[in-house]
Amino acid sequence: MGILHIFNPEHDIALAANLSNFTAPHAGRQLRHDLGYLPAVWAGEDDYVLVEDVEDAQRDYARLMHRQFNGFIDKHQLSVLSSQFSAVSPWGWDLALRSFLLRYGVDAVPSEEEIAEIRDLSHRKHAVGVLRELTLEGTTGDAWLADTLVEVRQALRYNQRIVVKAPWSSSGRGIRFIDGELNDYQQHWIQNVVARQRCVVIEKYCHKVKDFGMEFESDGQGTVSYLGLSLFHTQNGAYTGNILASEEEKQEIISRYISAELLKRVQENICTLLGRLYGGRYAGPFGVDMMIVRGDDRTDFLLNPCVEINLRRTMGHVALALSEQVSSGQVMRIEYTDNAYKLKLKQI
Repeated sequence: MGILHIFNPEHDIALAANLSNFTAPHAGRQLRHDLGYLPAVWAGEDDYVLVEDVEDAQRDYARLMHRQFNGFIDKHQLSVLSSQFSAVSPWGWDLALRSFLLRYGVDAVPSEEEIAEIRDLSHRKHAVGVLRELTLEGTTGDAWLADTLVEVRQALRYNQRIVVKAPWSSSGRGIRFIDGELNDYQQHWIQNVVARQRCVVIEKYCHKVKDFGMEFESDGQGTVSYLGLSLFHTQNGAYTGNILASEEEKQEIISRYISAELLKRVQENICTLLGRLYGGRYAGPFGVDMMIVRGDDRTDFLLNPCVEINLRRTMGHVALALSEQVSSGQVMRIEYTDNAYKLKLKQI
């Protein structure tokens, strides 16, 4: 019996839509088509990976990893092979993926109630709560919920620069940086988000120096295991790539800004806090995005320990899996060339 792995990068948008019949935007569909082979990097020998084109997946995986993977299947094989799946492990669970798998004869899916639980746990209100619990010496960051434009304007009066986020959204798409005052476009966007998702999240703007994250796994029984650091790059809020390196090398990079002791305390506190929150409610991978920021006097560095919680597999998990199999000193990048998304490894 093997595990069926699925790369569904449109998951965040599908979770926000919360529809069984959901059509992802073109970019999400193309990313899924072009990089659907990615789970083969961490899949076991008896596992399967669902892709849209088996031949393309075999070629692209071999190009990346310099070896073959024999478990690629397409949707038309699902009903025939479903009895051989011991479990399904997607990028993230949502109603659209559940409906798709049931339609193609796969019964090993969560109930609608279980997906509703995952959706609630994916709401950014939980990142707000965890951030407040991680108030340690050397940390910074402030975030809260608002459901009216009046509250957003009040936040601007006190802070001048703020970040406003939709409770559910994909990276970069559901975030607005607001400086000084709201323009008409920003007001309409906030009103639309509140109408659909009942509130927005407001964060005090921080002067970012470096993005990074921590990757974890929840066993669903109250225990959260730390997997490793993720040093990634973004452009306009969207993910572009990860550094592939040993944990020691990544920790050395972060320790140029903050102490290893603070990093360890934050890691342990997250395991405790989210173990308590996810016990009996969520089993699977997740990541916590963080930032190193400049202090108010611009001379020291502080840690924002919870910018986002991604309740799904992340590109950081991909980087960790690749780091165990390829040489260090490389960057994993997603590039859009020749009308296709490609994952490339490049020397630093």
